Amino acid sequence: MFSHPLSPDVSLALLEPRYAEELFHLTQVNREHLREWLPWVDGVNTVEDTRAFIQTAQTQFCENGAFQNVILLRGQAVGAIGFHRIDLANRSVSIGYWLDKEHQGQGILTASCRACISHAFTELKLNRVEIRCAVENRKSRAIPERLGFRFEGTLREAQWLYDHFVDHALYGMLAREWHLQTEPRLR
Repeated sequence: MFSHPLSPDVSLALLEPRYAEELFHLTQVNREHLREWLPWVDGVNTVEDTRAFIQTAQTQFCENGAFQNVILLRGQAVGAIGFHRIDLANRSVSIGYWLDKEHQGQGILTASCRACISHAFTELKLNRVEIRCAVENRKSRAIPERLGFRFEGTLREAQWLYDHFVDHALYGMLAREWHLQTEPRLR
């Protein structure tokens, strides 16, 4: 099992079938909260739906290295983060994430994003990481802003969310920018 500690209490683990029931339960208790911004929530009605997502994520990981992680707090699932399909030709990827409502505001998602971004640039040698969030989703937008991403514009009506379109804020980070802000400067 792949596991990456972020702090003594928080870690990322590669999404595996053994997390299906726990992740499904977390989706259930956060359904209203998640549905406000994420279009996939109504498609997750049984633990089998979560298992199917995990299977798709594992296939994607095998095909091009894009992975999905469960975010663990003291060993319990509190959310998920991962890469959407990696664009190998252009050496870029987009990151998606969600967190249990009760665990927001503790830096868990920021630390999780930081680890995924570092992996994208240092291990996968990608050139660009994007984060797209609904324009009105201030909590989600705060993460790329906190991590030094550049706001690159608004994608008008970028996503159909159940019964209406929502605009997305597009944030981007380039490998050279990330390395400049994270590596100690030589004197």
